[in-house]
Amino acid sequence: MPTILRINGWRFVIYVNDHPPAHIHVLGPGWSVVINVADQVIVREVVGPCAEHDARKAQALAADHQQVLLAAWEEIHG
Repeated sequence: MPTILRINGWRFVIYVNDHPPAHIHVLGPGWSVVINVADQVIVREVVGPCAEHDARKAQALAADHQQVLLAAWEEIHG
């Protein structure tokens, strides 16, 4: 599970054996947020006790870095 970015103590990761569509997992303390990064940057799933403002912040950060995250997905998954 390569870490693509580290921001605010959160890890933005892509699982090597994951499935389309292109998405990332943002790992925070005791929670994770799955965010699609292919076209629109959309929160797809929240796992664990993640505050709503943290999920929104993770989405905004993913949008800010969408090109880097999508390029990493394409490099890993082809």
